[in-house]
Amino acid sequence: MKALRVGIPVLITFAVLAHGAVEPWAQAILVSGAGVLLVVWAGIMATRQNQTLRWSPLVVPVAGLFLLALAQWITGISVYAYATKSETLRLGAELIVLFLTTQAFRTPKEWTRLVWFLMSLAFAVSLFGIVQHYTWNGKIYWTRAVQHGQEVFGPFVDRDDFAGFVELIFPLGIALLVLDGERRDRRLLVSVLTVLPAAALVVSESRAGILIATGEVLLLGMLVWLYGRRSQRWVLVGITAAVLLFAGWLGAAHSLSRFSGSTGAGPSLMDRFFMSRDTLRIFLEHPVLGTGMGTLEYAYPGYQTHYVGLIVNHAHDDYVELLSDGGIIGGLFGLAFLIILYRQGIRNLRQAKTPLTRSLYAGGLVACTGILVHELVDFNLHIPSNALIFLVIAYLTTSLIPEPIANPRQRPFTRYLPS
Repeated sequence: MKALRVGIPVLITFAVLAHGAVEPWAQAILVSGAGVLLVVWAGIMATRQNQTLRWSPLVVPVAGLFLLALAQWITGISVYAYATKSETLRLGAELIVLFLTTQAFRTPKEWTRLVWFLMSLAFAVSLFGIVQHYTWNGKIYWTRAVQHGQEVFGPFVDRDDFAGFVELIFPLGIALLVLDGERRDRRLLVSVLTVLPAAALVVSESRAGILIATGEVLLLGMLVWLYGRRSQRWVLVGITAAVLLFAGWLGAAHSLSRFSGSTGAGPSLMDRFFMSRDTLRIFLEHPVLGTGMGTLEYAYPGYQTHYVGLIVNHAHDDYVELLSDGGIIGGLFGLAFLIILYRQGIRNLRQAKTPLTRSLYAGGLVACTGILVHELVDFNLHIPSNALIFLVIAYLTTSLIPEPIANPRQRPFTRYLPS
C-alpha cells in the first residue's frame, strides 16, 4: 500500500495549495486523483494475495451522505441539480480518500509518518502565509489577483479557511510534545513545526480561529492536568508562551484589536445568526430530504429576511446547512458520524498503552473537536482540503493502532475519562 501512503498526502497537498480546492478546476483534479488512487488500490488487491480489507465505521455515515446526494441529483429532488451533482462528486472523492486511508495506514510507524507530513505541510504553508502577508501585492502567490474584499492568507482565499487548516494540525504537534509521544532528539523540531503555524494563525487575524485554537490548548491542558506529570504541564505552558512571543514579534497586535473593532469584509456575528435562522426556515419547509446537497446558495434568497451585503453561499453554520441541504436524513448521518467519532475516540484514549498512541488519540480528538466547534460559525468542512484532513484525522482518532506491551508503571486514562 506504499503507493496509497504517497498518493493520499500528495492529493492533500494539492488541495491545500490549490486554494483549498474550492474552484471547479481544482475539484475536478481532486475527484480524478481520488479515482486514480481507487484504481491503484483495486490493482493492488487483485495482484497481491496477502492484502486484507479493513473497515472503519466512519465510512458508513460518509457513504450515507454521498448516496443521499446521489439520490437527490438523480431523482430530481434537488432544487438545482448541477450544484448537487458537484457536491456528489466532492463527497465521493472524500469517501474514497477516507476508505483508502483505512487501507493504507495501520501501524504506529505509518501513522507517525503521516502526522509528520501534516505538521510539515502546516509549517510550510504557514511560513508562506506569513511571508505573503508582509509582502502583499494584492495577489495570491504574488501572481493571481483576488476579488475585492477577500481576506486572503497563504493559499487560502479566506483567513478562516487557513485558520481551520491550522486548527486541524497543530494539536497533533502539541500532544506529541506534552504527552511524550516523540523521542527527545526530535522534540525541538516538533516544537518548531508546531509553534510557527500557531503563530501564523494569530497573524491571520481570524477571530474564530484564535478563539478555537485557545480552546484546543485549554482542552489539551485539561488532559495533561488530569493525567500528565508536572513537567508535562510546564511543557504546555512553554509552548503557549513561545507561540505568544513569536506572534507578538510578528506584529500580531492588530489581530487582537479585531476583537473590539471592525469585522472586516466578512459577515458579522449578528449576520451569521440571521443566516442560520433563515437557513433553518428552509429546513422546516423541506424537513425530510432537504433542498439538495450543495444548494443553499440557490435556495436561500427565497427565505432571506436579513440583508448582509454578500452572496450567501453557505450558512456559516454547517450543522444547520446540513439540515437544510439533506433534511432529517442528512442530519442523522451527521449525528451518526459524531457518535462514532467520540465514542470510539474516547475509548481509544482511555485504553492507550503507549505515549505515542496516547498522543495521537489525544491530539486527534482535540483537533476534531476544535474544527467541529468552529463549524458553528463557519463552513470549513465545505473546503475540500480541510474536509480531507478532518476525515483523515477522524479516522486516526477512531482506528485501533497496534501497540507494544505498555510499561506497567504508566497510568492509564481510564481513571479520568468516561466510558
